[in-house]
Amino acid sequence: MTTAEATRRTAAIVSAAARLFDEKGYHDTGMDDIAEAVGLRKPTLYHYVRSKAEILVWIHNDLMSSVLGKLEEHVASDSDPREGLRHVIADILEIMDTSPGYLRVFFEHHRDIPEPQRTDIIRSRDRYLWLVESLITAGIRQGLFRNVPVRTATLAFFGMTNWSYQWYRPGGELGYLEVADQLLDLYLHGVESAEGDQRA
Repeated sequence: MTTAEATRRTAAIVSAAARLFDEKGYHDTGMDDIAEAVGLRKPTLYHYVRSKAEILVWIHNDLMSSVLGKLEEHVASDSDPREGLRHVIADILEIMDTSPGYLRVFFEHHRDIPEPQRTDIIRSRDRYLWLVESLITAGIRQGLFRNVPVRTATLAFFGMTNWSYQWYRPGGELGYLEVADQLLDLYLHGVESAEGDQRA
């Protein structure tokens, strides 16, 4: 088997495992289930992956490297912070469109990752949070956002954005970019009208 073929086979294993983790739960999915899903005997499966935990690490690393790299590029470009926040939302929803199982695993099973990999992943997640904080800080500095507590605003943003994996469904009436625009508008402007603001 060539290196390219082995890479494709490994990708198929990870994809099948993510789907099973999503459908059955990480703890209720066994290596037997993964082997059956990709049409391999269990001993053959172990030629490609050593354990479920290793697959879990791969899923987290793949997802973090994708979204973190995009966000770092946007922050480095020093463009409109509002557009940066829109990209963060759109990146999450795009993953829901293309690899929904990955996102559920990412959000629900990161605590199952063993050390020392867990420490590395926490470091990546902290870096991602800091980058979003930097966008909000830049927006405040530029007069685009009110002078709000940055950490609270960041966590509120992630609360709105990350929970979308629970309700967003690909193929719906709105595409992920349209949903991203709606979420950003709600985050930036809330639901209160100008008239409601005057009555408060």
